[in-house]
Amino acid sequence: MKRLVTCLAGLFWIGLGLAQGTPAVSSNALAQHLTDDEKRLADWPQLARYRDENASLPAPKRDEARVVFMGDSITDFWGHDDAFFPGKPYVNRGISGQTTAQMLLRFRADVIALKPRAVLILAGTNDIVGNTGPATLGMIEDNLTSMAELARANHIKVVLASVTPVNDYVHSDMTTGRPPAKILALNTWIKAYAQREHLVYLDYYPALLDNQQALRKDFSDDGLHPNAAGYAVMVPLAQRAIEQALAH
Repeated sequence: MKRLVTCLAGLFWIGLGLAQGTPAVSSNALAQHLTDDEKRLADWPQLARYRDENASLPAPKRDEARVVFMGDSITDFWGHDDAFFPGKPYVNRGISGQTTAQMLLRFRADVIALKPRAVLILAGTNDIVGNTGPATLGMIEDNLTSMAELARANHIKVVLASVTPVNDYVHSDMTTGRPPAKILALNTWIKAYAQREHLVYLDYYPALLDNQQALRKDFSDDGLHPNAAGYAVMVPLAQRAIEQALAH
């Protein structure tokens, strides 16, 4: 079955090029597409990404306030070394391109099994753009709810972050895939859900905006991902939210 789907994927890429009147897909490009498709089919939630690191991570010490950051590329690109919240026992488990559905499937392996005191969840932007297929706001909300419920059932404090803004300054179509109105609607729900369930809501959104209500140009090099200046704004906000969650 997997080979059949892979072959169909290859035919899709060829057909797409012909239909658009573009040059035929090169053999190297097609091979890369097929390799990528096979990887997705073999491990859709990407459980293998952190499997070895999780296995080698020691259990937290009695007085250690371990926090896991669960998210997509905005979390992934934040860092996985000593520069990521220096001196803090924080574990980055972001994976570029992921949606909430994928994160939910790896939540036990990449969060619960690590026995953190808290989890910070920043997710939803890739659902909005449709990285793993069309997703309604209700579907995103369901996945976020399930992750929060899994955490609480395992005595893990929850911080839910707002989806960050985008801009069209570098790529003019960035807001086409991630309409600000849809981001704001999801953030409104996240805030209301967090308040209703007595969770901590971490609102990155307004802190990253310019006077055009878009992601500040100097906070991002591509209109989506924070750069060093953007992360510098996010760090103290995240730290305060974590401290608030752990104090409860």
